[in-house]
Amino acid sequence: MRKFLFISILTIFVLTGCQVIEAETAAPTEIIFPTLTSTNAVEFQPTATTPFEPTATISPSATHNPSPTPDRSVTLMVVGDIMLGRTIGDLIIDQGIEAPFLFTAETLQTADITVGNLECAISTRGTAVEKKYVFRAPPEAGESLAFAGFDLISLANNHSLDYGDTALDNTIELLNQNQILTVGAGQDEAKAYHPVIFDVDGLKIAFLAFVDVPTQDYDYLSWEAAKEKPGVAWAHSSRVREGVMAAKETADIVVVLVHNGYEFAQKVSGAQQDTAHLAIESGASLVIGSHPHVLQRIESYQNGLIVYSMGNFVFDNFLFPPNYSAIFSAVLTPDGVESYEMIDVVVQLNGVPQIMEYDLDE
Repeated sequence: MRKFLFISILTIFVLTGCQVIEAETAAPTEIIFPTLTSTNAVEFQPTATTPFEPTATISPSATHNPSPTPDRSVTLMVVGDIMLGRTIGDLIIDQGIEAPFLFTAETLQTADITVGNLECAISTRGTAVEKKYVFRAPPEAGESLAFAGFDLISLANNHSLDYGDTALDNTIELLNQNQILTVGAGQDEAKAYHPVIFDVDGLKIAFLAFVDVPTQDYDYLSWEAAKEKPGVAWAHSSRVREGVMAAKETADIVVVLVHNGYEFAQKVSGAQQDTAHLAIESGASLVIGSHPHVLQRIESYQNGLIVYSMGNFVFDNFLFPPNYSAIFSAVLTPDGVESYEMIDVVVQLNGVPQIMEYDLDE
């Protein structure tokens, strides 16, 4: 594998995004990227239209698990922020549902479980809340995510309720119709904080998702789900600890998805580190972060692994460094993360990601 050194630049030209929070200039961070595989576009085959009943525990279909895993190892792929509105929404309508993932679907589909963070509502319903950036994708975006092979989508972020509770419900409904489960948000706190557990050939992997973002520009804490109130799962220390410990009683492996930190900061914040360490100390094997829009460092902590930020994956109108990203690919066993790699990705100005191919032997 090859090591790349990210260098902090004096000026970041960002044509769009969420709120910008001032943060300490990041020290150079070392990230490891592996040899890449070919990612030619694949032909889309429509999925069956049989009704999908979401459950807490599912077994991925044969299309996502093409061969048995008698050694109880599971391939997991996770990507960063996915925003399917604006330019990407237009591409979906004009060029078809394959457009956002034309150059990455073939890779994503090879995993037993594929996970992403959705930074928009998928709906034509609801009313935009009064904040600077609100994102909404067309209903066909659910089919786009299914085409790319996503099994689970995190909704624990600062855009899931951009168009209110009605659009959140519709987003979950449309994803479920495309056989994609959601975590980190729901019609009440029980659903928002509940884990999703995959059973792949007897290996049970639980996913939890939490959000904890700065509230200077908008009171995101008001989006927290309650007993009879839709919303997101907030990363209170007690919630993280209790959620991981409870999930660990049922599952072999617990993966925690956290939406926190400061946007465009390459340096990990103290709060990010505290939450990630707490999750590992409570029994999680893997913590994966989002929200900063840039890649951040990877840390081995106790018996677990922490990927502090996966940056952007599908997001239009960004330049370097936010458009420089990756696909996190790991092999999971009953003991946790056996191995992992970062597959190097560049996000084009129109928001479409493309895997960067190179030959390390040259």
